[in-house]
Amino acid sequence: MQQTPLWSPTQAQVDASNLHQFSKLASQTSQLDLGNYEALWQWSIDQPEKFWSLLWDYAGVIGHKGERILLNGDKMPGASWFPDAQLNYAENLLRRNDSADAVVFWGENQVKQRLSWQQLNEAVSRCQQALMALGVKSGDRVAGYLPNMPHTLIAMLATSSIGAVWCSASPDFGIEGVLDRFGQIEPKVLFCCDGYFYNGKLTDCRDKNRAITDRLPSLVQTVEIDYVSSNAEQDLSGKRWDDFLAPFAPTEIRFVRNGFSHPLFIMFSSGTTGVPKCIVHSAGGTLLQHLKEHKLHTDVRPDDRLFYFTTCGWMMWNWLVSGLAAQATLLLYDGSPFAGNRQLLFDLAQTERMTHFGTSAKFIEAAMKFGLHPAQSHDLGHLRALLSTGSPLSPEAYDYIYAEIKSDMLLASISGGTDIVSCFALGCPTRPVYRGQLQCRGLGMAVDVFDDNAESVRCEKGELVCRRPFPSMPIGFWNDPDGSRYHDAYFNRFANIWCHGDFVEITEQDGLIIYGRSDAVLNPGGVRIGTAEIYRQVEQVDEVLESIVIGQQWNNDVRVVLFVKLRDGVQLNTELSNTIKQQIRSKTTPRHVPAKVIAVADIPRTKSGKLVELAVRDIVHNRAVKNQEALANPEALKLFANLSELQR
Repeated sequence: MQQTPLWSPTQAQVDASNLHQFSKLASQTSQLDLGNYEALWQWSIDQPEKFWSLLWDYAGVIGHKGERILLNGDKMPGASWFPDAQLNYAENLLRRNDSADAVVFWGENQVKQRLSWQQLNEAVSRCQQALMALGVKSGDRVAGYLPNMPHTLIAMLATSSIGAVWCSASPDFGIEGVLDRFGQIEPKVLFCCDGYFYNGKLTDCRDKNRAITDRLPSLVQTVEIDYVSSNAEQDLSGKRWDDFLAPFAPTEIRFVRNGFSHPLFIMFSSGTTGVPKCIVHSAGGTLLQHLKEHKLHTDVRPDDRLFYFTTCGWMMWNWLVSGLAAQATLLLYDGSPFAGNRQLLFDLAQTERMTHFGTSAKFIEAAMKFGLHPAQSHDLGHLRALLSTGSPLSPEAYDYIYAEIKSDMLLASISGGTDIVSCFALGCPTRPVYRGQLQCRGLGMAVDVFDDNAESVRCEKGELVCRRPFPSMPIGFWNDPDGSRYHDAYFNRFANIWCHGDFVEITEQDGLIIYGRSDAVLNPGGVRIGTAEIYRQVEQVDEVLESIVIGQQWNNDVRVVLFVKLRDGVQLNTELSNTIKQQIRSKTTPRHVPAKVIAVADIPRTKSGKLVELAVRDIVHNRAVKNQEALANPEALKLFANLSELQR
């Protein structure tokens, strides 16, 4: 493990950070020296009531905090945070009402839109009144089947201002995928769009919208947004967006305050192993956790310009929009990240003076393969941080970012999930960045690594766990009255301990390395190997665009099988196969070397771009994949069925 940092903050950068200011406040409050991050983190998990209460005050949460902070703090699940509090999520996001930019939107099809804080408040007011006129009230569900566009944000804020519950899916989901999600939670209103653009192609959604509306009997209204056309036929039983808002003039928004644990979002698991789980997140837990992650870990300040490349089917959209509570301007983008000349996101960063660039490891790896040099082609002088998530970021990607994007900025590889609508490990603006490592465990998150005997380990691979409750734990799962499905999902392996399902290591520098999902870990000869260990080596082979690796049951053992998607015109011959194997062998161990290397035309992924090792493993072993609607390219699974190379 490399000991020399790739980047370290200057003392001036440390002193200017929100985290440094919070550390000083925490030190004064606790009468302890919490000047270094490790001490602050330890205090935050040893004294959770003091930490989360201080965070509420520091972040300026709008609402009534109450006297009690944590009840049943020794129980997971079962802990109760801020039981006397009253707040509203949207009220905290709409704390400004001035002429500065609140939202800037770029669509791939050159649609651009800009909303001031005042315009955003006015639009939310009108949408709130329209929803209330339909009878939408606290606890009702409202669904968005929409791109990442301003209308989606407005509809969500209007929904949460009432105390209703928001859920969303991106318009690239098929009919059955949407019904698998929205059908479970019975929304009263559905927002959708007439179509969307992706990679230069227009997709019309109107037929899907009608089919979904017809099969959701709970709906009292469907509202369709004209995105790709301004004169679409009035062919829904619902209304156009403009007609929906037309009767209502902007007034002061009436925010309905509810308890800290009042439901805010219903989020859906990927659904690659069955019908998606409906994970219910609270208004208070989501708000407070996101304020912590934005202000302290990401150093978001008022009027910063925050971007994350995401769809509305990924939790990073929910994470992004909470940036309004830190008074940041949101930069929204809809479309392919490599549209046009593959530079569009960097064009956005330059033109809109982006301060925080959020993306996926897949995007960074693709930019490397495409040979992009943003540091030379663009002025990224405003950029202070680059964030990556979705899959582990390879050490080589760290090198690329600092060499080819910007040398002086925070690189924060972050990791958490839909399950907690936030992060367990993320960035730290007062700490150095080490190659291949996530910088730190999140404040207030008692993250540890357990071996199979539930013993805490360091500098060894094991299970990522959280030993104590935290506010953004789900309230529960929808339609799980006794909580058994919720319990089995996270607490079945280690009693009273959250087991997240990631295979990780805590390093000497107190950072984290993620080796992949635990359920996808390879086990040849009884040796546990994280899939990311192999991916990061295969990415170094120029002829390979993407890869996916699984363990195949073979001769009473497991053999490693690597599938590769190659560049156009490249053939997998013995020489290339040996090159791939040698790259893996020389940088890892002989156990990591695949027994088989097989070329395929495509690699299946979820809608949010994550590899689906389990689905490929099931296909290879002739097991049915239950829910292919969760995949962005389900047709790719057929490429892995009945392969002759795997029969010998």
